[in-house]
Amino acid sequence: MENKLPKHIGIIMDGNRRWAKEHGLPAFMGHREGVQALKRIGDWCIKKGIKFLTVWAFSQENWSRPKEEVGFLMKLIREAVIKEFDWFIKNGTKLNIIGRLEELPKESRQALENAMARTKDNKKAVLNVGINYGGQAEIIDAVKKLVKRGIKPAQVTEEAIRQNLYDPTVPYPDLIIRTSGEMRTSGFLLWEAAYAEYYFTAKHWPDFSGRDMETAVDEYKKRNRRFGGN
Repeated sequence: MENKLPKHIGIIMDGNRRWAKEHGLPAFMGHREGVQALKRIGDWCIKKGIKFLTVWAFSQENWSRPKEEVGFLMKLIREAVIKEFDWFIKNGTKLNIIGRLEELPKESRQALENAMARTKDNKKAVLNVGINYGGQAEIIDAVKKLVKRGIKPAQVTEEAIRQNLYDPTVPYPDLIIRTSGEMRTSGFLLWEAAYAEYYFTAKHWPDFSGRDMETAVDEYKKRNRRFGGN
């Protein structure tokens, strides 16, 4: 069991701005390099047969960043999903956005919705991207759905909440990676990651490579996952 690859990997893609600063570049260059890193890691996962990858691209807290940076990120999200659309088709990958999509600027939201609609039948892999995402907000939104349906307190179960998360079709993550030296979860996949294994690395996200993924997965294979058992 310990030697098996994870079926679902989650990544907190941290360090784009720090990478840019260390290279004497403006912050937006770090974000652009971060998109290339995501493609690189997506290719690695597909090659290894890891079907589910969930990444955190933009948190709810990121709205507090400078207005110019937020505007650039919204533009980058829109441009990336259009420019890289062929990647999803070539790799048979379904794009799914988790988060409060309705709060995004109209053009960015429409580009994402269009890409999701056009890739929804792809079966080889699934890329979940957290945009305007927060783990606590996800649980709140799930509870609101249950309340709206008139669910009685006795009917509120773990499974009921799971079925009302942003993407209940994806299995819970086996391994969660955070880059750039931060050793906290920040609420990423707060409900889903109860029994996930964590791997932290000091490397900034734009520098993260397939070799780094190998190292993380090798570490995961050594873990004895007991899921609360002895």
